[in-house]
Amino acid sequence: MNRRIAALDGGTYYHLNALNDSAWAHLIDERIYLPELAERELDSFDVLIATCRSNSDLIALARKQIDSFLEKGGTVVAFAGTGPERWLPEVTPISVPTNYWWWLDRDADSGLRIAAPDHSFFQAMTLSDCTWHHHCRFRPPPGAVSLIDHTDGNSLFYEDRVSSRGTLLITGLDPFFHHGSHFMPATTRFLASFLPWLRYDAPPKRRS
Repeated sequence: MNRRIAALDGGTYYHLNALNDSAWAHLIDERIYLPELAERELDSFDVLIATCRSNSDLIALARKQIDSFLEKGGTVVAFAGTGPERWLPEVTPISVPTNYWWWLDRDADSGLRIAAPDHSFFQAMTLSDCTWHHHCRFRPPPGAVSLIDHTDGNSLFYEDRVSSRGTLLITGLDPFFHHGSHFMPATTRFLASFLPWLRYDAPPKRRS
């Protein structure tokens, strides 16, 4: 399935660098300038990506459009720093300290574990591709599927197909920021695998 993808562009250097990267720019059908989101119709898309550190105040102004998009079976991806609890249903963030240097510890362990090894997500990428520091974890609602757990019992990345007629993909990772800032190689691997998966292999749009 070839899904039409829209991605939010906050106009920052990291959004511009990451969204324009020739390795995957062809997979994104339109970049929506974030201050214009509340004026946009989303029905022509299958997927909306809230890129890392997109202003949650501006996204929340489009809550009505996003609710309608989900009601029609759309998929919304929310990355770190977008405050999804403000504009998506049933999102419960767990605030945690960000450990930037865990990998320097003796016997370093990120605490991340694959939670759904048979999910198509992990046919596209490895846990290593999803492993750097992160900024938030979540308590998924009943019926949602955690893709990546933390050893504290919360989820770093989950799929929710129960809180709306659409699909929510929620994570505390920030790959667009780091790739667009030209550091953190795992984030480049993540986007190179995640975006093709999202376009071609992710769970299909729910039928009415």
